Amino acid sequence: MSPLALTALIFGIMLLLMAIRTPIAISMFAAGAIGYVLQAGWLPLANFLNTQAFARFASYDLSVIPLFILMGHFATQGGISRALFEFASAVMSRFRGGLAMASVMACAAFGAICGSSVATAATITSVALPEMKRHGYSGRLATGTLAAGGTLGILVPPSVPLVIYAILAEQNIAKVFAAAMIPGIIAMLGYMIAIAVYVRLVPGHAPERHDDDAPRLTLRALGGVLPIAVIFLLVFGGIYGGFFTPTEGAAVGAAATFVAALLKREITWQKFKHCFYATAEGSAMIFMIFLGADLMNAALALTQVPAQLASVVGSWGLSPVAVVSAILLFYVVLGAVMDELSMILLTIPIFFPMVMGLDFGMPPESVAIWFGIMVLMTVGFGLLAPPVGLNVYIVNGMARDIPIGESYRGVMPFLASDVIRTLLLLFFPPISLWFVQFVG
Repeated sequence: MSPLALTALIFGIMLLLMAIRTPIAISMFAAGAIGYVLQAGWLPLANFLNTQAFARFASYDLSVIPLFILMGHFATQGGISRALFEFASAVMSRFRGGLAMASVMACAAFGAICGSSVATAATITSVALPEMKRHGYSGRLATGTLAAGGTLGILVPPSVPLVIYAILAEQNIAKVFAAAMIPGIIAMLGYMIAIAVYVRLVPGHAPERHDDDAPRLTLRALGGVLPIAVIFLLVFGGIYGGFFTPTEGAAVGAAATFVAALLKREITWQKFKHCFYATAEGSAMIFMIFLGADLMNAALALTQVPAQLASVVGSWGLSPVAVVSAILLFYVVLGAVMDELSMILLTIPIFFPMVMGLDFGMPPESVAIWFGIMVLMTVGFGLLAPPVGLNVYIVNGMARDIPIGESYRGVMPFLASDVIRTLLLLFFPPISLWFVQFVG
């Protein structure tokens, strides 16, 4: 069997298993094992598995993942989301579409202490959706806004996909986080602009301004977000101030978020246990995907097709930006069948060496960090775009009276914003890299 046919067989097995609802980790593991055995035999596969799991999971850097996940669960269970939404509503609700804009702001703020898109979407939806319905927002705009806002959970640091990318690409996590800050802010502002334009071009989806009914910006509302601001400054100020590493910062952030949840008096013993159980479950899922992706990438490496692909692409004489654009389009298509973590784990070992071999006129570290931001921006499409759109499913599942088709229509303005932002960052890399220069 030719290397190309073997590669097609490996991917075909993975997609077939996914189609029959096999967990993605098992799908990649099984496809990789079959491909490995067909090329090297059972004994080499056994030797590989004997060492690979420990070699992967013994990495100190990986401990940052469960710590950030735990931090997010403490924030979710501690009632922090309601304080964020109330503050954002007090700031924005006097504008037309203001409650929708406030939802986006709350998602961005919650994402800064969560790192998960699904958790951000579900948590803010539980608070914001009833308020938006009460004020007369259409189901289309409400669910579309909350699904799109949820993607800010991974676009704004700390971000679990960014941590995984930094580990795979062997880059400094603090620098990768720094590179995501300005694009994350641009994403938030872009969504708010999309709302402002949409409610004016398509009347009837948001109420007119009602100053009498608008929440007031009070000291209580301001005090509600003070713990979140303190946590963010403590974690990232400590990391960029050189007081502790990103892993230590994640531990400090988890502890600080737990204290904030205690002070709000909303976390019970049952919720406390749930935080650790959910963290263990989520971390185990991610680490299993790691193992499955490692085996599948090892099988693909034996075919030598990734290296041949890099040589072929280099011989075409395409501009580096054109090559990256093609990769990003591939991510958009792949996002229709895979989640963001699986995409990153499966494709970065293939695409990263290819991109690093191109001449962008930048230092290699800058290219690696910028490419990571571009990948992060693009995998977010899969969270919104049909036929999967995981965030859309999550939000629509919490708004059972709204047809899912309406929710998909609701995310279209935000997908347009995503396209504009991605093109801006693609053609102007210094936007992503500006803050990195201040990180030692």
